[in-house]
Amino acid sequence: MSFIELKNVTKTFNGAKALKNLNISIEEGQVLGVLGRSGSGKSVLLNMMRGMKDYRPTEGEIIYNLAVCPYCLRVEPPSMSDNVCGCGTKFESKKVDFWNADRKLFAAIKRRISIMLQRTFALYEDDTVIDNVIKSITGHSEEESTYMAIDLLELAQMTHRITHIARDLSGGEKQRVVLARQIAKEPMLFLADEPTGTLDPQTAELIHQALIEGVKDEHTTMVITSHWPEVMRQISDHVIWLENGEVMEEGNPEKVVQSFLDQVPLPEKKEEFETGGPIIQMEGVKKHYYSIERGVIKAVDGIDLTVDEGEIFGIVGLSGAGKTTLSRILYGLTDPSSGQIEVKLGDNWIDMTEKGIFGRGRVKPYLGILHQEYSLYPHRNVLGNLTEAISLELPAEFAKMKALYVLHAVGFDENYAEKIITKYPDELSGGERHRVALAQVLIKEPNIVILDEPTGTMDPITRVQVTDSIHGARDELNQTFLIISHDMDFVLDVCDRAALMRGGKILKTGLPADIVEDLTPSEKERMLKEE
Repeated sequence: MSFIELKNVTKTFNGAKALKNLNISIEEGQVLGVLGRSGSGKSVLLNMMRGMKDYRPTEGEIIYNLAVCPYCLRVEPPSMSDNVCGCGTKFESKKVDFWNADRKLFAAIKRRISIMLQRTFALYEDDTVIDNVIKSITGHSEEESTYMAIDLLELAQMTHRITHIARDLSGGEKQRVVLARQIAKEPMLFLADEPTGTLDPQTAELIHQALIEGVKDEHTTMVITSHWPEVMRQISDHVIWLENGEVMEEGNPEKVVQSFLDQVPLPEKKEEFETGGPIIQMEGVKKHYYSIERGVIKAVDGIDLTVDEGEIFGIVGLSGAGKTTLSRILYGLTDPSSGQIEVKLGDNWIDMTEKGIFGRGRVKPYLGILHQEYSLYPHRNVLGNLTEAISLELPAEFAKMKALYVLHAVGFDENYAEKIITKYPDELSGGERHRVALAQVLIKEPNIVILDEPTGTMDPITRVQVTDSIHGARDELNQTFLIISHDMDFVLDVCDRAALMRGGKILKTGLPADIVEDLTPSEKERMLKEE
C-alpha cells in the first residue's frame, strides 16, 4: 500500500491549469524528487500536499493511507498500524481523502507535515537560534528538548550561532535554522520546496547533507522540488519531471535528469563585441566602517576600476569580499569614505560623490539596479509592477507591448508572457518573480545595469535565457552591465571581463577564464559548480 496517492489531480487558477491530471504514488520512507523549471507547478504541488489555503485540488483526490489513533487523533505513517499510541490506544489503519476529511483529522494530518519554502524564513526574529529550535519540539522534557535542539543545530552546522539572535543571521544561516526547526517537529512527511535555490553552492551543500542525514537516513518520507539536477541525483530515490503542470517523465533519477538536461539549450555563442571607451572610472575608492567591538572594518579598501561602455563586467568573490558595498557606492546608495567615482553621461563625466541634480542626481535616472533581496509590489499585477509601480507613464497599449517585449527578453516565451502579465507576484514561482524583477530594471532602458547575484533562483534553462537576454540587451540597446556574483559559472558564460575581490580589494582583472586560475581552492569549491 502506498503512503500517499494523488489521483487525477488538477489545479486551476483563474482559468489557467497549474497542474494537469497528476497521478503520483509515494511509498513510505521514499524520497520523491520533483524536477522542473520555474513555473512548472512544483510549488503548487507541495502546497496542495501540505493543505495550504487556496490550494484545494480543482479536480481529483489526495489520499493519505495512515495509522490513526481513534482516541487522541494522532496520525502516523501506515507501518504504525496496530502499534500502541502514546496515549495507550492502538493505532488503526485509515484511508483518508485529505481535502475532504473532517476538520479535526485534516488539522491532525497538517500537524504531522513539515515544509521548507524557498526564500521564506519562518523564525522568531527576536529569539536566539536555540530557542527557535526548542519551540518546535513537543512531547519532550525541557532537558530533552535542549539536547535535541543542540543535536539538530550540529546537524545543520549552526552550533557556532546558538546564542545569536535570529534576525542577525545571514540568509543561508536562517535557512539552516529553518531546516533544524522543521526536523525538530519529527514529521511523518517532510516537504522541501527549492530549499537551496537562493544559496551559494557551499551553503546549499550543507543543506543537502543535513537533509540526507536528518530526513532521508531517518527514513522519513520526503518530497523535494528543485530545478537543479544535482539535487535530484544526490537526494532522490525516484524523480518526476514536471513541465507546465504535466508529468513529462518519471523513474530513475539519473535517467530522468538526463532527459531534462537534454532539453536545456546551450547559450548562444558569444560573438566578439566591440566596446566603447570608459563609462565608469573609480580611483582609490574606500569604504571603512568603525565598530567598538571590531575596530575599523575595511569593506572596500582602495579600489581602482575601469568599465568600458557596452561591456558586461563581472565582480566576483565570496560573501563578505566587498562586492555589494562597491555596487552600492557606484549607485549612490552608500557614500565612499574616500576616492573618486565618475560615470560618463553623453560627453560629460559626472562626479558620483557629488550629491544633487548637478552631481549623481543627473546619472541616477540612467542607472538600473537589481538587488539580491529584490521585491515586487504585492498588490500590483506584473504589468503594474513593470509600469505604474516604477512611475513609467506610458499609453496603456504601448505599456503592454513594452512589458511583453521585456518579459520575452528575460526568458518568457510570448504565449506565457501574455498569461502572466495579469498575475500577481504571489501567483508566480520564485524563479518567475526573479525574472519579472529583472524585467522591471530593464524596462526603464538604463545606460548601466547593476545586477547583484542575479542567478539565485534560476533553473538551468532560465539561466541560459537570461544569459542570452543580457547579451541581447547589450547588443540592441548598447547597455553596460556590472554583474556582482559568486556564481563563477554564470560569469564565465556572460561576462567579457571580470575582477576578483577579496577582503575589500581587487586582486586581479582580466578575462573570466583567467580569473578562475587565481581562485583559491576554497573559492573554487564555493563558486564553481563544475571545474
